[in-house]
Amino acid sequence: MSQIAWLLEFKKKLLSYPTKGLLCKQFIPSFALAFIASFTVSADSIALKESYNITTLATDLQSPWSMVKLPSGKWLITERDGHVVIVNGNEQTRAKLAFDGLYVAGQGGLLDVVLSPHFDETNEVFFSYAQGELSANRLVIAKAKFTGEGFAKPDIVYQVATDKGTPQHYAGRILILPDDTLLFSSGDGFDYREQAQVVTSQLGKFLRINLDGSIPKDNPFVAHENAVAHAVFSVGHRNPQGLIYDTDSQQIVSHEHGPAGGDELNYLVAGNNYGWPVITYGKDYSQARISPFTEYQGMEKPSVDWTPSIAPSGMAYYSSTHKRFESLQRHALVTTLVERKLYSVNLADGAFNQSHVFTEVTGRLRDVYVTPEGDIAVLTDGKDAKLMLINASVNTR
Repeated sequence: MSQIAWLLEFKKKLLSYPTKGLLCKQFIPSFALAFIASFTVSADSIALKESYNITTLATDLQSPWSMVKLPSGKWLITERDGHVVIVNGNEQTRAKLAFDGLYVAGQGGLLDVVLSPHFDETNEVFFSYAQGELSANRLVIAKAKFTGEGFAKPDIVYQVATDKGTPQHYAGRILILPDDTLLFSSGDGFDYREQAQVVTSQLGKFLRINLDGSIPKDNPFVAHENAVAHAVFSVGHRNPQGLIYDTDSQQIVSHEHGPAGGDELNYLVAGNNYGWPVITYGKDYSQARISPFTEYQGMEKPSVDWTPSIAPSGMAYYSSTHKRFESLQRHALVTTLVERKLYSVNLADGAFNQSHVFTEVTGRLRDVYVTPEGDIAVLTDGKDAKLMLINASVNTR
């Protein structure tokens, strides 16, 4: 089939998809999710110039997803069943939040947590979570006030407008941008990959809103006749779970899960198309070809392609202002679920050189966080997970 004929057929599929209330087609088989575990990726391990120690901050965590450190020194850790674990020194407590319609199934549940940029005045914390039921569910952004020991009832800030009928591919990563707008990722729902190319669907997108849930006037599709497109920041994404702001280059960087291969790191620009599923280096879990293209006019190729898959999960940026690990300045730190390693990706060298760092930190790694002081926290995945802190004990440089 010619490229033109293939793309015309693809566009026909796009036009046949509704944008609301999609029915469930199938669940992802467990063997498919485990398939990429047989792959490996090569990256050099490096010896950092700094010595460090690793301490455990929290244990017995149940399917945690993300974490944040408060100005007081406390930590908040989300668990997918709707609990937030509050860590205060050697003490751990669990707060159950009353999220409206929380849907815990598959990859769904309580996901990301970030502090409001005005936390010192408002004590507000933003969350992402899955809401609904199997036949119709969606990603939601909510906020709640932290009382010091728990949370007030969360208020919904924004609901993704396109329902799906699968408990997979929520994405759900949140980033507060320097202009006090909120950027977050919305996955393609697994069975609805073609909708990633439909601007009037909010699946397979990055969405940008104001902190009160309204739409910024400078969003790229704000003039579209369909209001569903107004929140869209970029299109053509699969399941992005890494999202950072490079304060040195003043650029937004994301990563996302491909299928079997084709994990990506991208620089996000408003209005750009990042190709999924028209261009990809990955194959379907059955090893069937998803697309004949790895590039196409008007679509952005990834800055980094991980094939075979590493299953990137969290991501944090170690800026030039962080001093404890100067060896990692201007690097993105990436946790991996399949590779079970923490990687650093050099964002300053133009070649995106990658290294395996802190080789003692192993297992399925769910998220990574850089504290204001420049220490590095790593969250493991699954049952009986833990939160670790990597602290530079002596700077030998």
